[in-house]
Amino acid sequence: MTKQQVLDLYFLDARHKLIELAAFLDRVDRATGKEDFRLPAFRAALTVLDGKKKNKATLVLRAFSDPTIVPIEKAVGKGATGAYSPPRSMRHADKSRPIPARDHSTSSKKNVP
Repeated sequence: MTKQQVLDLYFLDARHKLIELAAFLDRVDRATGKEDFRLPAFRAALTVLDGKKKNKATLVLRAFSDPTIVPIEKAVGKGATGAYSPPRSMRHADKSRPIPARDHSTSSKKNVP
């Protein structure tokens, strides 16, 4: 598919979603009270959309994902929150967290048809 075809098919839908994101951020900015862990994750995800980086969808998903590899002993609750909430001891003062880089080059998909 050519870039022109992709633009013709998906531009208006993407434009609509971008306007919705801007409206969401405006509502958050006007709201009172403190933010929680989700907003810094959301803002981190937005940063990967700027520029010519490849695999943007993967990077956005990682911005919301739990980067730990050791399972926790017991879940602290039921239900999803949509973003990783680091334990208090791991939270940074600036409330931002880098998007973890993962190396999938050693992935064992040899037996997958």
